Amino acid sequence: MGFFKKSDEQIQSETIEDLRKTIASASLPANVQKIANKELEMLSKISPSTAEYTIGLTYIDYLVGLPWDKKTEDNLDLSRAEKILNERHYGLREIKDRILEHLSVKILVRNKKSRILVVDDEEIVVKNLERFLQKEGYSVATASSGSEALYKLDTSDFDLVMTDLKMKTIDGINVIEKAKNKNADIQAVMITGYASVDSAIEAIKKGAFHYLKKPFRLEDVRTTVQKALEKKSSSISTKGSVLCFAGPPGTGKTSLGRAIADALGRKFARISVGGMKDEAEIVGHRRTYAGAMPGRIIDEIYRTGVFNPVLMLDEMDKIGRDFKGDPSSALLEVLDPEQNHSFIDHYLDVPFNLSSVMFIVTANIADNMQDALRDRMEVIEFSGYTEDEKREIALRYMVPKQIKEKGLSDHPPVFTREAVTKIIHEYTREAGIRNLERQVATVCRKIATGFVHYRNAPEVKEVTPELVEKFLGPRKYYYEVADEKNRVGVTTGLVWTEVGGAIIFIEAAKMKGSGELILTGSLGDVMRESAQAALSYIRSNAAEFNIQEDFFERQDIHVHVPAGAIPKDGPSAGATIGVALISLLTGRAARRDIAITGELTLTGRILPVAGIKEKLLAARQAGVTIVVIPYKNKVDTDNLPDDVCRGIELVHADNISEIVDLVLLK
Repeated sequence: MGFFKKSDEQIQSETIEDLRKTIASASLPANVQKIANKELEMLSKISPSTAEYTIGLTYIDYLVGLPWDKKTEDNLDLSRAEKILNERHYGLREIKDRILEHLSVKILVRNKKSRILVVDDEEIVVKNLERFLQKEGYSVATASSGSEALYKLDTSDFDLVMTDLKMKTIDGINVIEKAKNKNADIQAVMITGYASVDSAIEAIKKGAFHYLKKPFRLEDVRTTVQKALEKKSSSISTKGSVLCFAGPPGTGKTSLGRAIADALGRKFARISVGGMKDEAEIVGHRRTYAGAMPGRIIDEIYRTGVFNPVLMLDEMDKIGRDFKGDPSSALLEVLDPEQNHSFIDHYLDVPFNLSSVMFIVTANIADNMQDALRDRMEVIEFSGYTEDEKREIALRYMVPKQIKEKGLSDHPPVFTREAVTKIIHEYTREAGIRNLERQVATVCRKIATGFVHYRNAPEVKEVTPELVEKFLGPRKYYYEVADEKNRVGVTTGLVWTEVGGAIIFIEAAKMKGSGELILTGSLGDVMRESAQAALSYIRSNAAEFNIQEDFFERQDIHVHVPAGAIPKDGPSAGATIGVALISLLTGRAARRDIAITGELTLTGRILPVAGIKEKLLAARQAGVTIVVIPYKNKVDTDNLPDDVCRGIELVHADNISEIVDLVLLK
């Protein structure tokens, strides 16, 4: 019995034939199928031993494997979506409302009664179609001529136009053309008794969805209308959104993106673009390069197997750029709803529709993104959690999770509210909750070690503040400023950083000199200019504050912000520096339990600033009793939850002269 070894030509022929069958059965768009067949023809003419042959095989496999027509149907159950979001995230009310708004719009679009315009100069045809389509549940308007149809298209919106071909003055082709010019998404169906190949081709060229020949069957009308409206609704309802979650680390941006995907019933993919410098990672490499591959966008869609996943682009504000290109500019096309329906990856070299993808972008600071890129997104700000929210999140989610992960399920310890509060106050300083979870995990590890290593140790049934200090050591952070002494030239300020709000102290001192302003504390350009503006304001209004007008001629002034190793910049400290200088020059001590935020102008006006909620959280945690805020920020404080401002008196000021007697002791 002999064995026949297949020749290379036979193997190549079988491979090509298998690929041809795969392409034919893959439901590819017509233009993509044409390119795949063309590539296949080229492969059939070259030797399998060449590098181009392998590259071509890989390309066709990838092209066929892409989900050109595979998608997941959105689960538009609002109650279910709300339940999923509430189960996984405590608080974040505004963000959850925005997600539910997105779902509500989709539900309304899907359930909206479709509007159909029937155009025909035969009255019997119009009446029959109107009666039939109304029975099918559609909203129907009629026109007996092309000119009447054009008027109705100008004054009303329709989802579908069914028009006769031959009419006096204005025919059906003109009606379709007018409808398409007004709205490219509108569908059109041509109905005529003068059916011919030429007229059918002409109607299709002008954008008609289908062609019905008179006399028509009502069943054909029903099927055609359903298919035409399905095509329109899919093009509208699957249009993606670009949401940008901006806020401090550890506030739940990434995990909320995953929860949105689960609430919608879509697949989820995540791409970290932080530090990405090569634009080819977005748009792919051309196939002429050795080792060419698609960009990350197309690759993640290939992996999910559907063309409408929820795709998260993480750390967008940390994207890089160098001689290899600018990835953030390459993302402009990807994230623009007006362009991404025909996104071309360099490797694929054929348009792929990204308009159904729901993009979610995350960033710590949205302002650090390219302006044109940020303009394509709806920015949703994630502020820090309040103390009450942190405590609830720890007790409801973190503690049960860490007890399970650390093997304590058989003997679960109970964390008291006081113990969690102690961890929040004395061992964490953050807007988010990431470090809080680490400290809870540390306590659970210590308890687990006691079970395993010290077998005679008593069982820990309750975690108290005393046990927290035993396990975590001495407190790491001191927030209290209320107990500090009131001093001349030292004021309390509020600033916003990447990790949330923070308390800072502005110190001012004077010494003999020749009129020099010394600024220290790793201050950025904006903060340096704020100090110079504050000094100029005081010099020009010295008499108002009972300060000698020549005070700056015989002495130097030194402004310092402690923690000199930490860079500081931003427009929030102008008013604080101004009050510190007035305190120094008048000899009046400044109250340490009053915190100030706001930019100062040369005329003494206090301008609005950002990050009000984060600053108030920092003030409350530090024991501040009064916070001075620009008057124009009143709209921000009016919309804050009660627990943010609890225990704090808010003073809204428009000019620095209004707050001098409040902050400085007489």
